[in-house]
Amino acid sequence: MKNKILDLKNLTKYYGKILGVKDLTLSLYEGEVFGFIGPNGAGKSTTIRMIMNLISKTKGEVLFQGEPLTQEMVEFKQQIGYLPSELYLYEDMTVKEILDYHASFYQKDCTKRRVDLVQRFQLDESKKIEELSFGTLKKVGIILAFMHEPKLLILDEPTSGLDPLMQQVFYKLILEEKKKGTTIFYSTHILSEISKVCDRVGLVKGGTLLRIETIEEMRKKSVLFVTIESDEIEKIKNALNITTIYQHGNEMKFKNQLSMDSFIRVLAQYHISKLLIEEGTLEDMLLEEYQ
Repeated sequence: MKNKILDLKNLTKYYGKILGVKDLTLSLYEGEVFGFIGPNGAGKSTTIRMIMNLISKTKGEVLFQGEPLTQEMVEFKQQIGYLPSELYLYEDMTVKEILDYHASFYQKDCTKRRVDLVQRFQLDESKKIEELSFGTLKKVGIILAFMHEPKLLILDEPTSGLDPLMQQVFYKLILEEKKKGTTIFYSTHILSEISKVCDRVGLVKGGTLLRIETIEEMRKKSVLFVTIESDEIEKIKNALNITTIYQHGNEMKFKNQLSMDSFIRVLAQYHISKLLIEEGTLEDMLLEEYQ
């Protein structure tokens, strides 16, 4: 069995009487990419800020490799890379100066890894931070999180602001880190990302962890979407007893909840001019979860 890297035990955060996160418990293992998925306001960033000791916990515990992760545990933080959803850096410094400054925090030579990441993300180190677009600033943040080759990466909305080409560069980097044995806590509200990189997914809503599933378990639950065109469309709709996603003239689309045998037996009674059956994506399933 793989080593447990990060343990969250009954993490809870109240802002006065307002709930941020309630009794969140989960474990991350060596070499896995754990997707922390939920809509904006679900409690994802609050959880990450508690892990990083940026805000205090109302209750609960964070363990890194079995030891409490506190503000004083500097040696542990040497092994963690963190990318916040919003990055604030010294605006009057150049990219090179920022990278130099952050490299000085670590008791290792980050030069080789840093050069590789700068080339991959096509970053101009001579520019000042205040001159950077949001997407370019995000690339700086990625390099700062990755360049010391941490054992644990905590990433909060890591692809926001990246163009599609840079997103692909980033996904490739994530899979390389996973292969090396790096553990990655990947928080996002972009549901389509999870099938690209994640092994397991924690679904969070309203500050509560709904459940944890593997990507394969989620795929087995995928739904079928059916589009039918027929001059008997109303009769088919009544026979299937369905609610349509859309209906226009003689065409309708709906989610099929019947067994395939039952579905085909019903359709065989009617004249069908068009039939399209599509497997729903993970994004379709998750959107339904959060409605």
